[in-house]
Amino acid sequence: MKRKVFIVAATVSALLLAGCVTADDPVTAPSAVPSAATSASRQADGLLATHGLAGKNTVELIDHLDRLSIAERPTALTASVRSHELVISSGTHEYQLDIPDGQFYLSVAPYANQTHQCFHHSLTTCKGELAGQDVQVKIVDETNSKVLVDEARTTFDNGFVGFWLPQGITATLRITYDGKTGQTKIATGEQAPTCLTELRLT
Repeated sequence: MKRKVFIVAATVSALLLAGCVTADDPVTAPSAVPSAATSASRQADGLLATHGLAGKNTVELIDHLDRLSIAERPTALTASVRSHELVISSGTHEYQLDIPDGQFYLSVAPYANQTHQCFHHSLTTCKGELAGQDVQVKIVDETNSKVLVDEARTTFDNGFVGFWLPQGITATLRITYDGKTGQTKIATGEQAPTCLTELRLT
């Protein structure tokens, strides 16, 4: 897994990675310094090892952290999913880990009564309304009508359910829960959100 590793100030990390991140809170990363890349990569590995995450690639990290129970979620680590990278922070340093080309992670928190705004999904702090609930999901690629997902899922303890999708597509997402259904269009482009919290079930 190739890693692009950047380091930014602690105050910036804390501001941008606390809670769910909206579209108005972009990360502006400095240019990578080749001579510092190896050291920064070791620091990122050290941060992951501190939290029992050593040896996991970016896809494994995302899957693992999104599925953790609320009680097990690390309080000294923040992790935010972007369209092409996972941003992790210790509170003092921030690192960016590449998501494999061609893949896009979308985390969805369907709701019935209350929700919140979100653009970049925070794996350690975002919470949705419907935790641990059985839902039926269908995702259809609008370009070729290919069914990408058609199955029952159980929402994670944070109220979200995550999907690995092809990059660069538009699709229709439909979720049914307890006799209620919500449907919306989604996209997986470079500037697309990785967090969907506005799918209301009616």
